[in-house]
Order: sequence, then structure tokens, then C-alpha cells
Amino acid sequence: MAIAELQAQVDQARALLARLRPLFEHGVAALARACAPGCQLDGAKLDEQQVATFEIAWASADLLAAETTLARLDGDPLQSQLALIFAVDAIAALLPRLEALCIELGLPLAPLQQLGADADWAALRGAAGGAQALTAAGRALVAAGDAVELGSVALEDPVVMAQDAFRRFAADVVAPQAEHIHRHDATVPESLLQPMRDMGVFGLSIPESHGGTGPDEGEDATMMVVVTEALSEASLAAAGSLITRPEILSRALISGGTEEQKATWLPRIAAGDPLCAIAITEPDYGSDVASLALKGTRTEGGWLLNGAKTWCTFAGKAGLLMVVTRTDPDRSAGYRGLSVLLVEKPSYDGHAFDFQQPGGGRLSGKAIPTIGYRGMHSFDLAFDQFFVPDANVIGGAGGLGKGFYFTMAGMVGGRMQTSARACGVMRAALRASMRYTADRKVFGAPLQAYALTLAKLARMAARLAACRTLAYAIAEQLNAGGGRMEASLVKLLACRSAEMVTREALQLHGGMGYAEESAVSRYFVDARVLSIFEGAEETLALKVIGRSLLEDALKP
Repeated sequence: MAIAELQAQVDQARALLARLRPLFEHGVAALARACAPGCQLDGAKLDEQQVATFEIAWASADLLAAETTLARLDGDPLQSQLALIFAVDAIAALLPRLEALCIELGLPLAPLQQLGADADWAALRGAAGGAQALTAAGRALVAAGDAVELGSVALEDPVVMAQDAFRRFAADVVAPQAEHIHRHDATVPESLLQPMRDMGVFGLSIPESHGGTGPDEGEDATMMVVVTEALSEASLAAAGSLITRPEILSRALISGGTEEQKATWLPRIAAGDPLCAIAITEPDYGSDVASLALKGTRTEGGWLLNGAKTWCTFAGKAGLLMVVTRTDPDRSAGYRGLSVLLVEKPSYDGHAFDFQQPGGGRLSGKAIPTIGYRGMHSFDLAFDQFFVPDANVIGGAGGLGKGFYFTMAGMVGGRMQTSARACGVMRAALRASMRYTADRKVFGAPLQAYALTLAKLARMAARLAACRTLAYAIAEQLNAGGGRMEASLVKLLACRSAEMVTREALQLHGGMGYAEESAVSRYFVDARVLSIFEGAEETLALKVIGRSLLEDALKP
């Protein structure tokens, strides 16, 4: 395809998105009015409009990803082809979402119907997203090779050097051990942990002045995304996810810890000694953090913890747990009654532990069997009169009741990092698919010779490219002090996309994809967890993204 023709299609797609943006914002504004009889959002009304709110959150993700991907193109023909494929798919998804919203709210359908019936849209859909376009993009992708860098991502030289180093480490050290860890449900070994300590992985979000590798002023979310993506490509559970726990805990400490706590804990966390785990979720309360019930009772010199936590990943191996605890006995205090306590314990290998304090307190844990995401193990925890000293309350006496805010400060980075984990898994799945379809012959020809295979590869690549472009763009916003809601938005999109891409990768592998000996079977089951942890997609869509969009729409 001629460069001029490709650029004309890009301009056409940008123009269509520019027409869609005000229609989307009009729908959001109407939903905001329906949820705010006065000047503020009403909780009961929001609950009534959960379906609509969920849809606008997804519409926002598709729209922003398409806009960002097209805006950051640098003239590379393959990147332009993939951006157009994603944009066409995004518009095709947006139109019915917005139409359903209009029907729900009694808004006129004519503007949307006019755009849907527009000749420009039909022409673009055929030229940039039709069978010939998909096949051509697939051929260009195959010709470029499976190591092609997808997504319009501009990195500075030090970040490129780090990316190269961690990709080599992931390929040479992590990947050879990944299958054994997954298939035998083994704990992440020291043969991975120690080199990662040596490379400074656990201190990416910790300032240099406190022993980490992050900047003393602001943050370097881009470096964190690069490292996470590279490690996750080799193994989500045995490498890429190891960064998440110190990321969340260090951000919580930086946000609310006393100077003494920062000086005590941040250098140790950066060194990976102790390893960390995060205990938030409880058996009866998943993403509903405000309703958490693990009880902290005041005692001489500290607190006694009683209750249970669940889905506490890496709790066995970790020597330090960040435990969100209800320190105010008045349950009506909601999130204002929560504090964050640092629980110290010995490190254990294996799938269960039972730690008893000299004073009689007890903390026991048992790993939850899972279909994927093996290696770190997620634990059920039981606290029985477990003593935590006052010095281990983040923020000290002034931090009591502020645990919700400290936790949310930590979760922004965790969600951004999870989008990078999703991109790493997608990249691994796509590369594996390109290699397999080149080698595998069906009916006398390589799989890559068939139009449907090429179309599948093109769509997988387009989705990966869009998610990577958006992830790095939002990392730039975080570096500049913004992007908090957008970090949840890209997490929402990238994690669902990882499910889609790994599903297609497994399908392209056929029966071999369903075999445990094939890496894509691991990518598939690992990807499924991404939309659940660090904020389930429903919670992110309703409570973070949707609510933020509605609040912004109500502003004068």
C-alpha cells in the first residue's frame, strides 16, 4: 500500500474518532445527570446505573487507546496498519455501546446512526479493517519477524539499555525455569530471586536516597513498565509479578510512613530482604476495601490482630506483610477505620506455614490451588492474637484511620505495573504464535500461508501495539504527576486484551496449545488472572474509571 494512501486512512480514522468523542462525552454527561439528582453523585442512583457505567468505562478505554495509538504514529507503515486495525475494531465496539447508552437514557439516536451509516466509516472499515487489509498487515508482520517492536514507544537510551538487559535476563535465566515452576507448582527459587536482587528489581519505585533505583523527585514509571514487561514475557508468576508487592508497599510507605519508617524499611525492601506480600482481600470482602473486617485491638505497645485474609500472594516466602486492618472498633466508620500494619514473619518455602510468636500469637497460611499464576502462590491467612508493635503502624499514631488512602496510593503503581505484565504476556504469546505458524504445516502448507492465520496474527499484534502505546503514554503522565485514573483504564484494557491474545495464540497452536508442555497453555491460564487482581475489572470500571468520568462531567 502506498504511504500516501495509508496516511489518508489514518487521517480518516482520526476524523471519525474526533466525531465520536463529543458523542461519547454527551452520553457520559447524560448518565452523570441521571446519577446526580443534585450536584453530587448519588450512591443509590449509581448502583441503578451499573450496567451503563460499566459500558462507558469500556467505551472510554477503547476510545482513548485508539486516539493515543493514532496520535503517536511515527510514519512506520506496519505500525500505521496495526493502529488502523485497532481503531476500526474500537469504533465498531464503541458505536453499539453508545447506542445502548442512548436507549437506556432516552437520548436521540440520530447522531450515532448517522455516523454508523456514514460512507467514510464504511470505506475505512473496508479499506483498513477488511479481509485484504488484515491479510496484508499479517504478511508485513511476518516479514518483519517475531522480534519486531510493536507499539509507538519512544524510550531514552538508559531505558533502552535496561530493556535489553532485562530481556536477556528473562530469556536466559527466567524462561528456562518457568515451565518447571508452573507444572510442579514450585515456589520461585533463589536462582531467580538473587539475580533479581542484584539487578535492583525490588527498588524500582524507591528513591535512590532510600536505597532504591528510582529518582528522588517524582517517579520513573516508564522504567518500571519496561522491566515488568520484559520479565513478564518470560514468566508472569515467577518473575514479572515479583515487582508488584514492593511497588505497592513502598508507595504506601512513601505516601504515609514516618521518616523513621522510611529509613528503616525502604532500603531493606529495595534490597529484596525481606521480600514483601500484600494482605488486603478478605473471605467476605474482595474489592470492597472499605468493608474489611480483620480486627486490630489495642494492647500495650501495639495491636493484636484477629481474623482472616485471602489471596495474599507470596505470603509464604515473604518476610514482611502489608496488612490492611480495622483499628477502629466502630464498623460504621467504614474506610476511615482502616490502618496499615507491617507484619514481620519468617520466610517459608512450600505451600503452608504456621508461625507462633513467643507471646502466643499465631499466623498460619495455606496456599490456594490455582489453574495458573503458579510460583508465588496465593495464601489464605489466619491471624490469632498476633501482636504487631506500634512502630509498625504506617504513619504511627497519625496514620491510624488513614490506611485506605495509603493503600490506594500504592495501588496506582500496582495497576500501572499490571498493564505492563499484560503486555509482556501478550508479547510472549504473539511471538510464540508467529514461530509456530511458520513451522507448522497443515494441508501441505505452513499455517502462515493461510489468510485466516495472517488475519489472526494481525489482530493480535494490533491489540498488543495499542495496549503498549497507551501504557507507555500513561507512564509518561504518571512521571509528570498525573494519570491516576488512566492507570486503572489501561489496566482494564490491557488485561482483557491479554486474555484475547493468549486465547488466539492457544487456538493457533491447536492441540499442542492445550498441552501443558506448550508455553502458550501457561500464557493462557496466567492471563486469566490479570483481570481479577489489583482491582477486578468490574471494580475498576464502576468505582474508579466510571465514577471519575461522571464526576468530571458534573464539574462546571
